[in-house]
Amino acid sequence: MAVFCFSLTGFTQVQTEGDYVSEVWVADQGDGTYKNPILHADYSDPDVTRAGDDYYMTSSSFNAAPGLPILHSKDLVNWELINYALPKQVPIEHFNTPQHGNGVWAPAIRYHNNEFYIYWGDPDFGIYMVKTNDPAGEWSAPILVMEAKGAIDPCPLWDEDGKAYLVHAWAGSRAGVKSLLTVHKMTPDGTKVLDEGRHVFDGHENHPTIEGSKFYKRNGYYYIFAPAGGVSTGWQLILRSKNVYGPYEEKVVLEQGSTKINGPHQGAWVETPQGEDWFYHFQDVDAYGRIVHLQPMSWKNDWPVMGEDKDGNGIGEPVLEYKKPKVGKPYKVVTPKETDEFTEDSLGIQWQWNANPNLLWYAKLPGNDYLRLFSIAQPEEAKNLWEAPNILLQKFPAPVFTARSKITLVPEDADKSRKVGLIVMGRDYFTLTITQKNGEYYLQQTEAKNADKGSEEEIVNEKRLKSNTVYVKVEVAAPKAECQFMYSENGKKYKEIGEPFNARVGKWMGAKVGLFSISPSGAKRGGYADIEYFRIEE
Repeated sequence: MAVFCFSLTGFTQVQTEGDYVSEVWVADQGDGTYKNPILHADYSDPDVTRAGDDYYMTSSSFNAAPGLPILHSKDLVNWELINYALPKQVPIEHFNTPQHGNGVWAPAIRYHNNEFYIYWGDPDFGIYMVKTNDPAGEWSAPILVMEAKGAIDPCPLWDEDGKAYLVHAWAGSRAGVKSLLTVHKMTPDGTKVLDEGRHVFDGHENHPTIEGSKFYKRNGYYYIFAPAGGVSTGWQLILRSKNVYGPYEEKVVLEQGSTKINGPHQGAWVETPQGEDWFYHFQDVDAYGRIVHLQPMSWKNDWPVMGEDKDGNGIGEPVLEYKKPKVGKPYKVVTPKETDEFTEDSLGIQWQWNANPNLLWYAKLPGNDYLRLFSIAQPEEAKNLWEAPNILLQKFPAPVFTARSKITLVPEDADKSRKVGLIVMGRDYFTLTITQKNGEYYLQQTEAKNADKGSEEEIVNEKRLKSNTVYVKVEVAAPKAECQFMYSENGKKYKEIGEPFNARVGKWMGAKVGLFSISPSGAKRGGYADIEYFRIEE
Protein backbone atom coordinates (compact mmCIF):
# COMPACT_ATOMS: atom_id res chain seq x y z
CA MET A 1 0.00 0.00 0.00
CA ALA A 2 1.25 3.47 -0.83
CA VAL A 3 2.33 6.00 1.74
CA PHE A 4 0.32 9.22 1.59
CA CYS A 5 1.69 12.39 3.14
CA PHE A 6 0.55 15.95 3.33
CA SER A 7 1.74 18.88 5.33
CA LEU A 8 -0.49 21.32 7.09
CA THR A 9 0.31 24.60 8.76
CA GLY A 10 0.69 23.35 12.30
CA PHE A 11 -0.41 19.81 11.49
CA THR A 12 1.15 16.90 9.63
CA GLN A 13 -0.37 13.51 9.05
CA VAL A 14 0.85 10.34 7.40
CA GLN A 15 -1.10 7.27 6.34
CA THR A 16 1.45 4.55 6.96
CA GLU A 17 1.97 1.31 5.10
CA GLY A 18 -0.18 -1.63 6.08
CA ASP A 19 -3.88 -2.34 6.25
CA TYR A 20 -5.57 -1.32 9.49
CA VAL A 21 -8.47 -3.51 10.60
CA SER A 22 -10.64 -2.40 13.47
CA GLU A 23 -11.12 -4.62 16.50
CA VAL A 24 -14.59 -3.20 17.09
CA TRP A 25 -16.38 -2.81 13.72
CA VAL A 26 -15.81 -4.51 10.35
CA ALA A 27 -18.56 -4.44 7.72
CA ASP A 28 -17.03 -7.08 5.44
CA GLN A 29 -18.24 -10.44 6.74
CA GLY A 30 -15.65 -12.44 4.85
CA ASP A 31 -18.16 -14.60 2.99
CA GLY A 32 -19.03 -12.37 0.07
CA THR A 33 -21.52 -10.32 2.07
CA TYR A 34 -21.42 -7.13 4.13
CA LYS A 35 -23.37 -5.80 7.08
CA ASN A 36 -24.67 -2.30 7.60
CA PRO A 37 -23.55 0.16 8.63
CA ILE A 38 -20.42 -0.09 6.55
CA LEU A 39 -18.96 2.70 8.72
CA HIS A 40 -20.22 2.78 12.30
CA ALA A 41 -18.73 6.23 12.78
CA ASP A 42 -19.90 9.79 12.32
CA TYR A 43 -19.16 10.34 8.62
CA SER A 44 -22.19 12.59 8.36
CA ASP A 45 -23.83 13.49 5.03
CA PRO A 46 -21.59 11.17 2.98
CA ASP A 47 -20.96 11.64 -0.71
CA VAL A 48 -19.02 9.34 -3.04
CA THR A 49 -17.54 9.56 -6.53
CA ARG A 50 -15.81 7.00 -8.75
CA ALA A 51 -12.65 7.41 -10.81
CA GLY A 52 -11.92 4.25 -12.79
CA ASP A 53 -11.87 1.41 -10.26
CA ASP A 54 -11.39 3.68 -7.27
CA TYR A 55 -14.04 5.21 -5.03
CA TYR A 56 -13.65 8.30 -2.88
CA MET A 57 -15.90 9.48 -0.06
CA THR A 58 -16.11 12.74 1.85
CA SER A 59 -18.46 13.94 4.56
CA SER A 60 -19.43 16.86 6.76
CA SER A 61 -16.79 17.85 9.30
CA PHE A 62 -18.36 21.04 10.76
CA ASN A 63 -15.85 22.78 13.08
CA ALA A 64 -13.38 19.87 13.36
CA ALA A 65 -9.97 20.46 11.80
CA PRO A 66 -8.54 19.26 9.56
CA GLY A 67 -11.84 19.02 7.69
CA LEU A 68 -13.33 17.29 4.67
CA PRO A 69 -12.10 13.72 5.31
CA ILE A 70 -11.14 11.74 2.21
CA LEU A 71 -11.79 8.00 2.34
CA HIS A 72 -10.83 5.50 -0.37
CA SER A 73 -12.25 2.13 -1.34
CA LYS A 74 -11.83 -0.43 -4.11
CA ASP A 75 -14.97 -2.45 -3.38
CA LEU A 76 -17.49 0.05 -1.86
CA VAL A 77 -17.46 -1.84 1.47
CA ASN A 78 -13.91 -1.58 2.83
CA TRP A 79 -12.95 2.05 3.37
CA GLU A 80 -9.66 3.64 4.45
CA LEU A 81 -9.20 7.22 5.66
CA ILE A 82 -6.35 8.59 3.51
CA ASN A 83 -6.42 12.39 3.69
CA TYR A 84 -8.23 15.63 4.46
CA ALA A 85 -9.00 18.16 1.73
CA LEU A 86 -9.18 21.11 4.14
CA PRO A 87 -6.11 21.44 6.42
CA LYS A 88 -7.63 24.48 8.11
CA GLN A 89 -11.15 25.89 8.10
CA VAL A 90 -11.66 29.21 6.34
CA PRO A 91 -11.84 32.05 7.17
CA ILE A 92 -8.85 30.92 9.25
CA GLU A 93 -9.06 33.56 11.99
CA HIS A 94 -12.76 32.84 12.51
CA PHE A 95 -12.15 29.11 12.96
CA ASN A 96 -9.10 29.48 15.19
CA THR A 97 -11.64 29.35 18.02
CA PRO A 98 -14.18 26.53 18.32
CA GLN A 99 -17.25 27.10 16.14
CA HIS A 100 -19.37 24.10 17.07
CA GLY A 101 -21.86 23.13 14.39
CA ASN A 102 -20.53 25.67 11.89
CA GLY A 103 -18.05 25.19 9.06
CA VAL A 104 -18.33 22.31 6.59
CA TRP A 105 -21.92 21.23 5.90
CA ALA A 106 -22.87 18.37 3.54
CA PRO A 107 -20.17 18.39 0.85
CA ALA A 108 -20.44 16.93 -2.65
CA ILE A 109 -17.46 15.24 -4.32
CA ARG A 110 -17.26 14.85 -8.11
CA TYR A 111 -14.73 13.57 -10.65
CA HIS A 112 -14.75 15.77 -13.77
CA ASN A 113 -12.16 16.24 -16.54
CA ASN A 114 -9.59 14.20 -14.62
CA GLU A 115 -9.95 16.36 -11.52
CA PHE A 116 -11.70 15.87 -8.20
CA TYR A 117 -13.95 18.67 -6.94
CA ILE A 118 -15.53 19.12 -3.52
CA TYR A 119 -18.23 21.72 -2.92
CA TRP A 120 -19.63 22.50 0.52
CA GLY A 121 -21.83 25.08 2.11
CA ASP A 122 -20.79 27.12 5.11
CA PRO A 123 -24.10 28.51 6.40
CA ASP A 124 -22.47 31.77 7.49
CA PHE A 125 -20.24 32.53 4.51
CA GLY A 126 -21.43 30.72 1.38
CA ILE A 127 -20.46 27.90 -0.94
CA TYR A 128 -16.81 26.90 -1.25
CA MET A 129 -14.90 24.62 -3.62
CA VAL A 130 -11.54 22.82 -3.54
CA LYS A 131 -10.07 20.55 -6.20
CA THR A 132 -7.11 18.28 -6.95
CA ASN A 133 -5.88 15.67 -9.42
CA ASP A 134 -4.73 13.45 -6.54
CA PRO A 135 -7.20 12.88 -3.67
CA ALA A 136 -4.40 11.53 -1.46
CA GLY A 137 -2.25 14.60 -2.13
CA GLU A 138 -2.61 18.33 -1.75
CA TRP A 139 -5.93 20.03 -2.49
CA SER A 140 -6.26 23.57 -3.79
CA ALA A 141 -6.97 26.53 -1.53
CA PRO A 142 -10.72 27.05 -1.01
CA ILE A 143 -12.53 29.26 -3.51
CA LEU A 144 -15.72 31.07 -2.48
CA VAL A 145 -17.96 30.12 -5.40
CA MET A 146 -21.00 31.93 -4.06
CA GLU A 147 -21.20 34.33 -1.16
CA ALA A 148 -24.50 33.79 0.63
CA LYS A 149 -26.05 33.53 4.06
CA GLY A 150 -27.72 30.16 4.59
CA ALA A 151 -26.83 28.45 1.28
CA ILE A 152 -26.03 24.82 2.14
CA ASP A 153 -25.69 21.31 0.70
CA PRO A 154 -24.45 22.24 -2.80
CA CYS A 155 -23.76 19.88 -5.69
CA PRO A 156 -22.43 20.63 -9.18
CA LEU A 157 -23.54 19.17 -12.50
CA TRP A 158 -21.59 19.44 -15.75
CA ASP A 159 -23.96 18.90 -18.67
CA GLU A 160 -23.11 17.30 -22.02
CA ASP A 161 -23.11 20.71 -23.73
CA GLY A 162 -20.37 21.99 -21.42
CA LYS A 163 -22.65 24.11 -19.28
CA ALA A 164 -22.31 23.84 -15.52
CA TYR A 165 -24.96 24.13 -12.83
CA LEU A 166 -25.08 24.13 -9.04
CA VAL A 167 -28.01 23.03 -6.89
CA HIS A 168 -28.27 23.77 -3.17
CA ALA A 169 -30.65 24.00 -0.23
CA TRP A 170 -31.20 26.69 2.41
CA ALA A 171 -30.66 26.71 6.19
CA GLY A 172 -33.63 28.36 7.85
CA SER A 173 -31.49 29.41 10.81
CA ARG A 174 -29.53 31.79 8.55
CA ALA A 175 -31.64 32.37 5.46
CA GLY A 176 -34.98 32.74 7.24
CA VAL A 177 -36.53 30.10 4.99
CA LYS A 178 -35.84 26.43 4.29
CA SER A 179 -37.43 23.51 2.37
CA LEU A 180 -36.39 25.06 -0.96
CA LEU A 181 -33.98 23.83 -3.63
CA THR A 182 -32.32 26.35 -5.94
CA VAL A 183 -30.35 25.88 -9.18
CA HIS A 184 -27.71 28.33 -10.46
CA LYS A 185 -25.70 28.62 -13.63
CA MET A 186 -21.99 28.25 -12.97
CA THR A 187 -18.82 28.90 -14.93
CA PRO A 188 -17.61 25.78 -16.77
CA ASP A 189 -14.51 25.67 -14.55
CA GLY A 190 -16.76 25.49 -11.50
CA THR A 191 -15.27 28.50 -9.76
CA LYS A 192 -18.14 31.01 -9.76
CA VAL A 193 -21.93 31.11 -9.74
CA LEU A 194 -23.25 33.32 -12.55
CA ASP A 195 -26.76 34.27 -11.41
CA GLU A 196 -29.08 34.60 -8.44
CA GLY A 197 -30.56 31.21 -9.21
CA ARG A 198 -34.06 29.81 -9.67
CA HIS A 199 -36.02 27.79 -7.16
CA VAL A 200 -36.83 24.40 -8.65
CA PHE A 201 -38.62 22.68 -5.76
CA ASP A 202 -40.66 23.76 -2.74
CA GLY A 203 -41.07 21.06 -0.11
CA HIS A 204 -43.19 22.96 2.40
CA GLU A 205 -46.41 20.97 1.86
CA ASN A 206 -45.25 17.38 1.43
CA HIS A 207 -41.49 17.29 1.94
CA PRO A 208 -40.51 19.67 4.74
CA THR A 209 -36.83 20.30 5.43
CA ILE A 210 -35.81 19.14 1.97
CA GLU A 211 -32.02 19.51 1.79
CA GLY A 212 -28.87 17.47 1.05
CA SER A 213 -29.29 17.87 -2.71
CA LYS A 214 -27.23 15.80 -5.16
CA PHE A 215 -27.35 16.49 -8.93
CA TYR A 216 -27.17 13.78 -11.64
CA LYS A 217 -28.15 13.23 -15.27
CA ARG A 218 -29.22 9.91 -16.81
CA ASN A 219 -31.15 8.95 -19.96
CA GLY A 220 -32.00 12.58 -20.68
CA TYR A 221 -33.40 13.21 -17.19
CA TYR A 222 -31.97 15.62 -14.65
CA TYR A 223 -32.18 14.06 -11.20
CA ILE A 224 -31.98 15.73 -7.83
CA PHE A 225 -31.59 13.25 -4.98
CA ALA A 226 -32.69 15.01 -1.78
CA PRO A 227 -33.67 13.92 1.73
CA ALA A 228 -36.74 15.34 3.40
CA GLY A 229 -38.60 15.02 6.68
CA GLY A 230 -35.74 15.65 9.09
CA VAL A 231 -32.42 14.07 9.98
CA SER A 232 -33.65 11.24 12.21
CA THR A 233 -37.19 10.82 10.87
CA GLY A 234 -37.07 11.50 7.14
CA TRP A 235 -37.07 9.73 3.79
CA GLN A 236 -35.20 9.82 0.49
CA LEU A 237 -36.90 11.82 -2.25
CA ILE A 238 -36.01 11.72 -5.94
CA LEU A 239 -36.86 14.57 -8.31
CA ARG A 240 -36.59 14.26 -12.09
CA SER A 241 -37.17 16.47 -15.10
CA LYS A 242 -36.19 16.76 -18.76
CA ASN A 243 -35.36 20.41 -18.07
CA VAL A 244 -32.69 21.48 -15.58
CA TYR A 245 -35.12 24.03 -14.07
CA GLY A 246 -38.11 21.69 -14.01
CA PRO A 247 -40.91 21.19 -13.46
CA TYR A 248 -39.72 18.20 -11.45
CA GLU A 249 -41.68 15.03 -10.83
CA GLU A 250 -41.22 13.52 -7.38
CA LYS A 251 -41.02 10.04 -5.90
CA VAL A 252 -40.11 8.72 -2.44
CA VAL A 253 -37.77 5.77 -2.93
CA LEU A 254 -36.42 4.89 0.55
CA GLU A 255 -38.04 4.94 3.99
CA GLN A 256 -37.64 3.33 7.40
CA GLY A 257 -40.72 1.15 7.00
CA SER A 258 -40.62 -1.87 9.28
CA THR A 259 -36.85 -1.63 9.84
CA LYS A 260 -34.92 -0.14 12.75
CA ILE A 261 -33.01 2.14 10.39
CA ASN A 262 -34.49 5.55 11.14
CA GLY A 263 -34.27 8.46 8.72
CA PRO A 264 -32.52 6.62 5.89
CA HIS A 265 -31.49 9.34 3.47
CA GLN A 266 -28.89 11.81 2.14
CA GLY A 267 -26.02 10.27 0.33
CA ALA A 268 -24.65 9.20 -3.01
CA TRP A 269 -25.56 7.18 -6.07
CA VAL A 270 -22.58 5.21 -7.40
CA GLU A 271 -22.41 3.16 -10.60
CA THR A 272 -19.70 0.50 -10.89
CA PRO A 273 -17.80 -0.33 -14.10
CA GLN A 274 -19.64 -3.67 -13.99
CA GLY A 275 -22.97 -1.83 -14.32
CA GLU A 276 -24.27 -2.19 -10.76
CA ASP A 277 -25.89 0.71 -8.90
CA TRP A 278 -25.49 1.44 -5.18
CA PHE A 279 -26.65 4.14 -2.80
CA TYR A 280 -24.94 5.44 0.34
CA HIS A 281 -26.95 7.11 3.08
CA PHE A 282 -26.66 7.88 6.75
CA GLN A 283 -28.62 6.95 9.86
CA ASP A 284 -28.71 9.21 12.91
CA VAL A 285 -27.98 7.15 16.04
CA ASP A 286 -27.74 9.91 18.62
CA ALA A 287 -24.43 9.87 20.52
CA TYR A 288 -22.85 7.59 17.91
CA GLY A 289 -23.47 10.21 15.23
CA ARG A 290 -24.62 9.73 11.64
CA ILE A 291 -23.35 6.36 10.51
CA VAL A 292 -23.04 5.20 6.89
CA HIS A 293 -25.11 2.50 5.18
CA LEU A 294 -24.86 0.98 1.69
CA GLN A 295 -28.01 -0.02 -0.19
CA PRO A 296 -28.43 -1.98 -3.41
CA MET A 297 -30.01 0.14 -6.12
CA SER A 298 -31.52 -0.44 -9.56
CA TRP A 299 -33.65 1.46 -12.07
CA LYS A 300 -37.28 0.92 -13.08
CA ASN A 301 -39.05 3.22 -15.52
CA ASP A 302 -36.21 5.72 -15.08
CA TRP A 303 -36.76 5.89 -11.31
CA PRO A 304 -34.19 4.54 -8.84
CA VAL A 305 -35.20 1.61 -6.63
CA MET A 306 -33.29 1.41 -3.33
CA GLY A 307 -33.03 -1.30 -0.70
CA GLU A 308 -35.85 -3.85 -0.64
CA ASP A 309 -39.57 -3.14 -0.95
CA LYS A 310 -40.65 -5.46 1.84
CA ASP A 311 -44.27 -4.33 2.14
CA GLY A 312 -44.95 -3.87 -1.58
CA ASN A 313 -45.81 -0.16 -1.34
CA GLY A 314 -43.33 0.80 -4.03
CA ILE A 315 -40.85 2.35 -1.57
CA GLY A 316 -37.64 0.59 -0.58
CA GLU A 317 -36.49 -0.13 2.95
CA PRO A 318 -32.86 -0.44 4.11
CA VAL A 319 -31.15 -3.81 4.22
CA LEU A 320 -28.96 -4.88 7.13
CA GLU A 321 -26.96 -7.47 5.17
CA TYR A 322 -26.40 -7.97 1.46
CA LYS A 323 -24.01 -9.47 -1.06
CA LYS A 324 -20.99 -7.32 -1.76
CA PRO A 325 -20.78 -5.31 -5.00
CA LYS A 326 -19.25 -7.00 -8.03
CA VAL A 327 -15.96 -5.18 -8.58
CA GLY A 328 -14.00 -7.72 -10.60
CA LYS A 329 -11.87 -9.24 -7.85
CA PRO A 330 -11.71 -9.50 -4.07
CA TYR A 331 -9.90 -6.89 -1.99
CA LYS A 332 -8.42 -6.96 1.50
CA VAL A 333 -10.44 -6.01 4.54
CA VAL A 334 -9.50 -2.52 5.70
CA THR A 335 -11.11 0.05 8.00
CA PRO A 336 -10.41 3.65 9.04
CA LYS A 337 -7.60 3.85 11.56
CA GLU A 338 -8.47 4.21 15.27
CA THR A 339 -5.58 3.10 17.50
CA ASP A 340 -2.46 5.27 17.57
CA GLU A 341 0.72 3.89 19.12
CA PHE A 342 2.48 7.22 18.43
CA THR A 343 5.43 5.42 16.83
CA GLU A 344 5.25 7.38 13.57
CA ASP A 345 6.72 10.82 12.95
CA SER A 346 3.32 12.49 13.10
CA LEU A 347 -0.14 12.15 14.54
CA GLY A 348 -2.36 9.42 13.15
CA ILE A 349 -4.80 10.48 10.46
CA GLN A 350 -7.83 9.70 12.65
CA TRP A 351 -7.30 12.77 14.85
CA GLN A 352 -9.03 16.14 14.54
CA TRP A 353 -8.85 19.22 16.73
CA ASN A 354 -11.68 21.25 18.24
CA ALA A 355 -10.62 24.24 16.08
CA ASN A 356 -7.91 25.11 13.56
CA PRO A 357 -4.68 23.46 14.75
CA ASN A 358 -1.59 25.19 16.06
CA LEU A 359 1.87 23.67 15.70
CA LEU A 360 2.74 24.65 19.29
CA TRP A 361 0.07 22.46 20.84
CA TYR A 362 2.05 19.23 20.53
CA ALA A 363 5.32 17.58 19.51
CA LYS A 364 5.76 14.29 17.69
CA LEU A 365 9.47 13.93 17.10
CA PRO A 366 11.11 11.30 14.87
CA GLY A 367 12.27 8.39 16.98
CA ASN A 368 10.07 9.23 19.98
CA ASP A 369 7.39 6.61 20.56
CA TYR A 370 5.05 8.93 22.44
CA LEU A 371 2.98 12.05 21.83
CA ARG A 372 3.79 15.16 23.83
CA LEU A 373 0.86 17.50 24.48
CA PHE A 374 1.80 20.86 25.93
CA SER A 375 -0.20 22.42 28.77
CA ILE A 376 -1.78 25.21 26.75
CA ALA A 377 -3.56 27.94 28.71
CA GLN A 378 -7.28 28.06 28.04
CA PRO A 379 -8.70 31.15 26.33
CA GLU A 380 -9.84 33.79 28.81
CA GLU A 381 -13.39 33.57 27.51
CA ALA A 382 -13.55 29.76 27.80
CA LYS A 383 -15.98 28.66 30.49
CA ASN A 384 -15.06 25.01 30.02
CA LEU A 385 -13.36 22.61 27.55
CA TRP A 386 -16.19 22.99 25.02
CA GLU A 387 -14.56 26.32 24.18
CA ALA A 388 -10.93 25.12 24.24
CA PRO A 389 -9.43 24.72 20.75
CA ASN A 390 -6.62 22.26 21.61
CA ILE A 391 -8.79 19.19 22.29
CA LEU A 392 -7.59 16.21 20.25
CA LEU A 393 -10.51 13.99 19.26
CA GLN A 394 -11.66 11.08 17.12
CA LYS A 395 -15.05 9.60 16.27
CA PHE A 396 -16.82 6.87 18.23
CA PRO A 397 -16.00 3.83 16.03
CA ALA A 398 -18.59 1.24 17.11
CA PRO A 399 -21.53 0.66 19.46
CA VAL A 400 -19.28 -1.16 21.95
CA PHE A 401 -15.59 -0.36 22.44
CA THR A 402 -12.90 0.56 24.95
CA ALA A 403 -10.50 3.48 24.60
CA ARG A 404 -7.37 3.26 26.73
CA SER A 405 -4.20 5.27 27.20
CA LYS A 406 -1.09 5.66 29.34
CA ILE A 407 -0.44 9.24 30.41
CA THR A 408 2.38 10.98 32.30
CA LEU A 409 1.99 14.55 33.55
CA VAL A 410 5.07 16.78 33.86
CA PRO A 411 3.88 20.07 35.44
CA GLU A 412 7.28 21.84 35.34
CA ASP A 413 7.01 23.75 38.62
CA ALA A 414 3.58 25.09 37.81
CA ASP A 415 2.12 27.72 40.08
CA LYS A 416 -1.26 26.96 38.50
CA SER A 417 -2.46 23.41 38.04
CA ARG A 418 -1.78 21.61 34.78
CA LYS A 419 -4.45 19.14 33.69
CA VAL A 420 -4.28 16.29 31.21
CA GLY A 421 -6.55 13.38 30.53
CA LEU A 422 -9.06 11.34 28.63
CA ILE A 423 -12.25 13.05 27.45
CA VAL A 424 -15.63 12.00 26.08
CA MET A 425 -16.76 15.15 24.31
CA GLY A 426 -20.25 16.33 23.43
CA ARG A 427 -22.81 18.89 24.58
CA ASP A 428 -22.14 17.22 27.91
CA TYR A 429 -18.53 16.18 28.37
CA PHE A 430 -16.75 13.95 30.86
CA THR A 431 -13.06 13.64 31.70
CA LEU A 432 -10.60 11.50 33.59
CA THR A 433 -8.07 14.17 34.53
CA ILE A 434 -4.58 13.96 36.03
CA THR A 435 -3.49 17.04 37.95
CA GLN A 436 -1.13 18.16 40.72
CA LYS A 437 -2.02 19.76 44.04
CA ASN A 438 0.37 20.60 46.89
CA GLY A 439 3.13 18.53 45.34
CA GLU A 440 0.98 15.41 44.96
CA TYR A 441 -0.80 13.92 41.94
CA TYR A 442 -4.53 13.28 41.75
CA LEU A 443 -6.93 11.63 39.33
CA GLN A 444 -10.25 13.43 38.97
CA GLN A 445 -13.40 12.30 37.23
CA THR A 446 -15.19 15.44 36.06
CA GLU A 447 -18.29 16.36 34.11
CA ALA A 448 -19.77 19.44 32.50
CA LYS A 449 -23.47 18.99 31.86
CA ASN A 450 -24.78 21.36 29.17
CA ALA A 451 -21.22 22.41 28.45
CA ASP A 452 -22.43 24.00 25.24
CA LYS A 453 -24.42 26.47 27.34
CA GLY A 454 -21.42 27.51 29.42
CA SER A 455 -21.86 25.36 32.52
CA GLU A 456 -18.86 24.89 34.77
CA GLU A 457 -16.94 21.63 34.95
CA GLU A 458 -17.44 19.80 38.26
CA ILE A 459 -15.30 17.21 40.03
CA VAL A 460 -17.39 14.08 40.60
CA ASN A 461 -14.71 11.84 42.12
CA GLU A 462 -11.05 12.16 43.08
CA LYS A 463 -8.26 9.71 43.93
CA ARG A 464 -4.69 10.42 45.02
CA LEU A 465 -2.05 8.81 42.81
CA LYS A 466 1.29 7.34 43.78
CA SER A 467 3.07 8.92 40.83
CA ASN A 468 2.58 11.20 37.84
CA THR A 469 1.86 8.27 35.50
CA VAL A 470 -1.50 6.55 35.22
CA TYR A 471 -3.30 4.15 32.90
CA VAL A 472 -6.79 5.31 31.98
CA LYS A 473 -9.65 3.90 29.95
CA VAL A 474 -13.31 4.36 29.17
CA GLU A 475 -15.62 1.47 28.34
CA VAL A 476 -18.55 2.31 26.04
CA ALA A 477 -21.63 0.10 25.84
CA ALA A 478 -24.69 -0.07 23.58
CA PRO A 479 -27.39 0.89 22.98
CA LYS A 480 -27.17 4.36 24.56
CA ALA A 481 -23.40 4.89 24.67
CA GLU A 482 -23.19 4.26 28.42
CA CYS A 483 -19.63 4.94 29.56
CA GLN A 484 -17.55 3.98 32.57
CA PHE A 485 -14.14 5.43 33.41
CA MET A 486 -11.47 3.16 34.91
CA TYR A 487 -7.86 3.60 35.95
CA SER A 488 -4.79 1.63 36.99
CA GLU A 489 -1.44 2.55 38.46
CA ASN A 490 0.33 -0.57 37.20
CA GLY A 491 -1.46 -1.21 33.88
CA LYS A 492 -2.81 -4.54 35.05
CA LYS A 493 -5.51 -4.12 37.65
CA TYR A 494 -8.13 -1.49 36.83
CA LYS A 495 -10.59 0.15 39.19
CA GLU A 496 -13.77 2.01 38.35
CA ILE A 497 -13.89 5.69 39.21
CA GLY A 498 -17.12 7.65 39.36
CA GLU A 499 -20.54 6.52 38.16
CA PRO A 500 -21.52 5.43 34.67
CA PHE A 501 -22.67 8.19 32.34
CA ASN A 502 -24.18 8.47 28.87
CA ALA A 503 -22.19 10.16 26.14
CA ARG A 504 -24.08 13.00 24.49
CA VAL A 505 -24.05 14.33 20.95
CA GLY A 506 -22.15 17.43 19.97
CA LYS A 507 -23.65 20.09 17.72
CA TRP A 508 -24.63 18.28 14.49
CA MET A 509 -22.11 15.54 15.24
CA GLY A 510 -21.78 12.46 17.41
CA ALA A 511 -19.83 12.23 20.65
CA LYS A 512 -16.06 11.95 20.35
CA VAL A 513 -13.31 10.49 22.48
CA GLY A 514 -9.79 11.80 22.86
CA LEU A 515 -7.18 13.71 24.83
CA PHE A 516 -6.53 17.16 26.27
CA SER A 517 -3.67 18.99 28.01
CA ILE A 518 -4.38 22.43 29.47
CA SER A 519 -3.51 25.10 31.99
CA PRO A 520 -5.90 27.65 33.47
CA SER A 521 -6.38 30.93 31.67
CA GLY A 522 -3.48 33.27 32.37
CA ALA A 523 -1.06 30.54 33.43
CA LYS A 524 2.62 30.93 32.56
CA ARG A 525 4.03 28.73 29.83
CA GLY A 526 5.42 25.33 30.71
CA GLY A 527 4.15 21.87 31.52
CA TYR A 528 3.32 18.97 29.28
CA ALA A 529 1.98 15.44 29.16
CA ASP A 530 3.43 12.42 27.40
CA ILE A 531 0.93 9.99 25.89
CA GLU A 532 2.41 6.54 25.27
CA TYR A 533 -0.50 5.20 23.21
CA PHE A 534 -4.21 5.57 22.50
CA ARG A 535 -5.91 2.27 21.74
CA ILE A 536 -9.39 1.38 20.59
CA GLU A 537 -10.16 -2.21 21.60
CA GLU A 538 -13.04 -4.56 22.23
